[in-house]
Amino acid sequence: MRPEAALSRVQLPRLGHIFITHHHSDHNADYGNLLLLAWASGLQTRVDTWGPLPLARMMRLFFEMNAYDIKTRIADEGKVPLAPLVHVHELTHGGTVMQDENVTVSCVLVDHPPVKSAFAYRFDSHDRSIVISGDTTRSDALTRLAQGADVLVHEALYVPAVDRLAARVANAATLKKSILSHHTSVEDARRVAEAAGVKTLVLSHFVPADDPDITDQMWIDGARSTFKGQVIVGKDLLEI
Repeated sequence: MRPEAALSRVQLPRLGHIFITHHHSDHNADYGNLLLLAWASGLQTRVDTWGPLPLARMMRLFFEMNAYDIKTRIADEGKVPLAPLVHVHELTHGGTVMQDENVTVSCVLVDHPPVKSAFAYRFDSHDRSIVISGDTTRSDALTRLAQGADVLVHEALYVPAVDRLAARVANAATLKKSILSHHTSVEDARRVAEAAGVKTLVLSHFVPADDPDITDQMWIDGARSTFKGQVIVGKDLLEI
């Protein structure tokens, strides 16, 4: 299936749940905008959002920032108020997040310093189980969460390229230390997948993401080794 065809099947007014792993801008920058644009395009039903503190305060401030647009659309277009549709759930520890007739979602805290609360999520449906690591160092809690899963989507760091990445910025030494302290090498992602006994490892959130010297095959080779399952280099809009 072509990526644009997959995207065309995503209907924003049918949005029901949002899960935030942690509060870094590359993971939450469009949190509010997703809700606002879904509502602007026809959303009229409840949406539950899940993530670490201070998710509720972020939501209140977003509504305040966009109050003019929201009030205008309610008055001019007859839309239902947005704020009552959004139900925020702040997570502080691991366990079951939510459950309905289609899926059970559970989570664990992972280690992503200096962020104090970072979560990995597991989604168990009737015929499939998928685990998303979020951002983390190699995590025993994540390994336990992923036991027997069909798919593990795990962040991946290519350590030999960190010096090239850091060299592009003025704060190179600080950035290098930060990257190495809170991400998982592609080799360790493989070890997590292997220990958890997952069937498919999907590499994602590549660090660095834009180094032309790192090929897809290099990512795969780093993850393959003794792992017997399938290894996939994740791409935007990829369907598995």
